[in-house]
Amino acid sequence: MAKAVKTKKLKTNSKSKARRAPFKWLLWQGSRVLCAGFVLVIALILLFSAVNPPTTIYMSHESRRLGSVDHEWVSIEEIAPVMARSVVAAEDANFCQHWGFDLKAIKVAIAAGGHTGASTISQQTVKNVFLWHGRNFTRKGMEALMTPLVEAFWSKRRIVEVYLNIAEFDEGIFGVKAAARHYFGVKPEVLSARQAARLAAILPSPQTRSASKPSNSVRKRTHQIIDGAATIRADGRSACFES
Repeated sequence: MAKAVKTKKLKTNSKSKARRAPFKWLLWQGSRVLCAGFVLVIALILLFSAVNPPTTIYMSHESRRLGSVDHEWVSIEEIAPVMARSVVAAEDANFCQHWGFDLKAIKVAIAAGGHTGASTISQQTVKNVFLWHGRNFTRKGMEALMTPLVEAFWSKRRIVEVYLNIAEFDEGIFGVKAAARHYFGVKPEVLSARQAARLAAILPSPQTRSASKPSNSVRKRTHQIIDGAATIRADGRSACFES
């Protein structure tokens, strides 16, 4: 009798283990995929800390939609310093003081009911280089995980350089070199303070704003950015990306 009970228990345990086996296998495979994905992300971040991204997901999408895009990489040494100061003043004045997330700006955005932006240049760079456009939790979650890694492995100067080269300034116009030529017919190294501020003023909605034919709101924003760029230079908030 005891032997029969023992045999029954063994059979029950075997069945229980058999039911758990597929779950363990899925858990193992899922862990392997996550580890591989993390390694790939780290590898890409390290690669692009020195190698210029040839394109982005959004840029490739627009190239297919439009037939082609205007984009040509230019080093930050060949960009007027006032251009870098202008985009930082316009998009993320505390860029040199945070590690990827501007907590003060986030608190202001929450207090305003989410009607004001709090995305830093670091976050926008991560989104544009590695991810896709859209307001879904998956993308935002990946952005939140990757931004501190980019801040850890890239210099602030590198982040600004990449941002200026992949930002969209008009439909099919990507990067400051194409934007300077498109709007003003000049090279990026000779952009004036006003021209740089105009380009910064149309971000992050370049398809509804124009730097060459500015609306009153863009003109007003341009003046604010000119003052802001001068301010962050004077108080040292541009030091982390200035040569």
